[in-house]
Amino acid sequence: MSQAEHQDNTLFIILISGVATIGGFLFGFDSGVINGTVDGLQRAFNSDSAGTGFNVASMLLGCAIGAFFAGRLADRFGRRTLLIAAAVCFVVSAWGSGMAGSSPSFVFFRMLGGLAVGAASVMAPAYIAEVAPARYRGALATVQQIAIITGLFCAFISNYLLAHFAGASTAEFWLGFEAWRWMFWIELLPATVFLLALLAIPESPRYLVASGQDRRAEAVMHKLYGPQEAHRKLEEIHHSLSDHTPKLSDLLSGGRLRPVVWVGLGLAVFQQLVGINVVFYYGAVLWQAVGFSEADALLINIISGGASIVACLITLALIDRWGRKPFLMLGSLGMTVTLALMVLAFSQGSFDAAGRLQLGEFSLLALLAANGYVFFFNMSWGPVMWVMLGEMFPNQIRGSGLAVAGLAQWLSNFLITVSFPVLLTGIGLAGAYGFYTLCAALSVAFVWRWVRETRGVELEAMAQISDTR
Repeated sequence: MSQAEHQDNTLFIILISGVATIGGFLFGFDSGVINGTVDGLQRAFNSDSAGTGFNVASMLLGCAIGAFFAGRLADRFGRRTLLIAAAVCFVVSAWGSGMAGSSPSFVFFRMLGGLAVGAASVMAPAYIAEVAPARYRGALATVQQIAIITGLFCAFISNYLLAHFAGASTAEFWLGFEAWRWMFWIELLPATVFLLALLAIPESPRYLVASGQDRRAEAVMHKLYGPQEAHRKLEEIHHSLSDHTPKLSDLLSGGRLRPVVWVGLGLAVFQQLVGINVVFYYGAVLWQAVGFSEADALLINIISGGASIVACLITLALIDRWGRKPFLMLGSLGMTVTLALMVLAFSQGSFDAAGRLQLGEFSLLALLAANGYVFFFNMSWGPVMWVMLGEMFPNQIRGSGLAVAGLAQWLSNFLITVSFPVLLTGIGLAGAYGFYTLCAALSVAFVWRWVRETRGVELEAMAQISDTR
């Protein structure tokens, strides 16, 4: 390790990366808060299973749009600027979702929140990747997933406590408003903190170079890496860029999508096809469907959130030693086994007079397998997919690559989420989770054949490995 590498301002890099990960916290909170509000939405808007599915999944359409345009707009206006815009959307969405008096108005505010989540989901890891040195870039980017899971965890705790003190999520809690509305309003606190904190961090130096602001870029890099390393990195960034500003067509080579883009799309889609967000968004519904009370179901969500944080901490400690690919392989294998056990448990259940699935002696197996599944996901595909998307694309195509991968990720998320209530009433839990098991098994082959290791590779050198097969 060179002397220059020891001169980086590690504390400052950690602090500004921490600010970016507040976007991840809000990503998780905004995604998880819906979990405890499904009954309230059904009662308030008198919606059927398909309508409830769309109310829950409507945010994801905004996420897809936000992720796609954030990558492109960030190439034009900057990473920090897009994160500030996302913070404003988080604030407005949190207020409006709780105030909504009809399904259309609720969908509007949730889609606005989706724009924020989509933008934060691709811009926070990109920002971290562009300010952090390669030797601990993976660990800092993994903090993003810890923030996401912490946001989910806090949303689950908030939902549980509000429902507990009100008596139910649909009961009146304070100032004449139902508890499920307050579940959304709690988000105003971290969203405001995020907005204010973003005003104190610098713009990404790689964006500044790409936009012709060399003087500002060098000043930022001086503060990040020290004067000697700043000059060297400035030259490397210039060398890694083409003679034109980044554009969407840079994703093509010879009229076809570059191989690295296909890999990015595969990572983004497989992360959702394994069904993880069914557990995050419909956890309370899932466990009530197999016989648990609403209070117990919300408590199970908290346990799952705790297991997720532990899993992410393991990845945080080891990802820059082991690499990205081993974690993806381990996670795919673990999810395949635990999902298969869930299918086994669900297939052995019987329905009571109220039409609820009763698992009997298989309840414990389902509970343990579900938490094992969440653990394996959050030790692997949860953090590592975002780490890789933030770093695997060469500088010239990072914004565009994140745009198309983010769009694919959130569209897949939307399709999986909106289809679950219909699958639940159509082919049952065993059938739905059988599909997720198949996708987890296919992800093993995908990682083995197509994913290239990026551990320790500087962003300016990504072009040398990104399009190899």
